[in-house]
Amino acid sequence: MRWLSVAHPGHMEALKEIVEAGGSNIYEVYTGGSPDCIGTARSGLGTPTTEDIREQVDYAHANGIRMNIVLNSACLGGRHLTRDGHNLYRWYLKILNDVGVDAVTVAEPFLVEMIAKEFPDIAITVSCIAFVASPQKAIYYEELGADTIALDININKNFPVLENIRDAVDCKLKLLVNEGCIFDCPFRYAHFNLLSHANGPEPRPLLNYEYYQQRCASMRVEHPELLISSGWIRPEDVKEYEAIGIDIFKISGRIQSVNWITNCVKAYTSREYHGNLLELLDSTRELRRLFYLPNDALEGAIEKWKTCDKNCYRCGYCKKLSSEILVYSERRTPDETLKPLSDYMVV
Repeated sequence: MRWLSVAHPGHMEALKEIVEAGGSNIYEVYTGGSPDCIGTARSGLGTPTTEDIREQVDYAHANGIRMNIVLNSACLGGRHLTRDGHNLYRWYLKILNDVGVDAVTVAEPFLVEMIAKEFPDIAITVSCIAFVASPQKAIYYEELGADTIALDININKNFPVLENIRDAVDCKLKLLVNEGCIFDCPFRYAHFNLLSHANGPEPRPLLNYEYYQQRCASMRVEHPELLISSGWIRPEDVKEYEAIGIDIFKISGRIQSVNWITNCVKAYTSREYHGNLLELLDSTRELRRLFYLPNDALEGAIEKWKTCDKNCYRCGYCKKLSSEILVYSERRTPDETLKPLSDYMVV
């Protein structure tokens, strides 16, 4: 069964390594489109040309894998509702259609409906940054033309909501398994809006520094339990989501190294991982060096999260778990002995 949607940096060498690592488990690979046409919610390492995409589509298809191009800008600046903007998007989508692209990922409702009507051969994935977190919102997007919905990561551990959404729609449902954003992040909307402009058509803002990413990282250093309450899904727990009807599991990280991506693919295809779970998460790199979250010690925690009411201020489960299993490495070297986080905490 093909069930993985895998991040793809956008060049042929990377695609070959990803396909070799994931084999028949990969349903699709996804990569960014042209930022000169439509922005995306992630920075890109490069922009594949039309011929690059055509070659990669052919290779993916030869291996039974779909190609998905990500056009999920959270803000189009109103350009999509102008004649010039509409014509630009139509022109670019026709190019993608002509080279055999199977699907596009978008966050803007107008684009969902436009593509469904004008490009019926292109399947439509609604991006996770459309923040679909309820049955009713899922129904709206399905009626607009969505073939797949990538659900809001904030409901990854909310099984009653996931089950209700599954009951409400017939389209495929996708979950991100390894995004490291904090639960109910206060910066998420603003951050994706910023990235959409920074990685979209000119003029692009020249940033002094990445406030949202740095602030989010500092919150996790100050409150380590946020590393555990995040919406990630362990490789061992994928089966719990398959049991309630989730179709596709997405590995985030198209701006990471190819080795990092293939390591994630191998962990999820094998359905097990022994080591620091943070090494699989698409999050701030420094956090992987500062903390060690032993994946094996999280075995069984899913049973708590399946019934959790997500009132963290009252529950305290993730905070207690972090004090028991999370270790702080102080920018460790391979020869250093890891110490429990509690050794560094002031009581």
